[in-house]
Amino acid sequence: MGGYPLDFLRGPGAGKIYVGCDDSGFEAKRWILEYLSSHGYDWEDCGSGEEPSRYPWYAAKVASAVSKGEASGGILVCGSGIGMSIAANKFKGVRASVVTDGYSARLTRRHNASNILCLGGRMVGRWELLHIVETWLTTDYDGGHHQGSLDLVAAMEDVMMNGEAWCPEEIPYPAFAWNPEQEL
Repeated sequence: MGGYPLDFLRGPGAGKIYVGCDDSGFEAKRWILEYLSSHGYDWEDCGSGEEPSRYPWYAAKVASAVSKGEASGGILVCGSGIGMSIAANKFKGVRASVVTDGYSARLTRRHNASNILCLGGRMVGRWELLHIVETWLTTDYDGGHHQGSLDLVAAMEDVMMNGEAWCPEEIPYPAFAWNPEQEL
């Protein structure tokens, strides 16, 4: 829908999910891999282990695979999820979102077509974390008026990945109607 499908959301065997963490997210990554296995998802463990590590290495492994189309999506875990998201969002086409609850997991998929889920291994417990993963994996992108925003993000990337600044003088699209009563 809207040019932003995530094949792995369509069921087991449809695409591969790359999963990475630093040492702060190692235990949470184990829970996630158990969940993915028990639900039939195809996944690849991109590291790390329990040894001290730097999150940018693992964010780059996952985000690079998503950016190149080698992975349908990714899940990254560090202490807060924030560092992973900062590093992952440096890659073209990546929409990495830090999520700490099921509601945000649903909205980041429905409105932003998030393709990498970033989690804090020190932020939530096992059951909430797995609820977030399940919600993110099973929520579709809404498209509609959200597509205009994603198109602008893609335009920003095209300009900024070539070392230029993107800051249009005027809004290059017509205003859209937003219904504040819309179900979120």
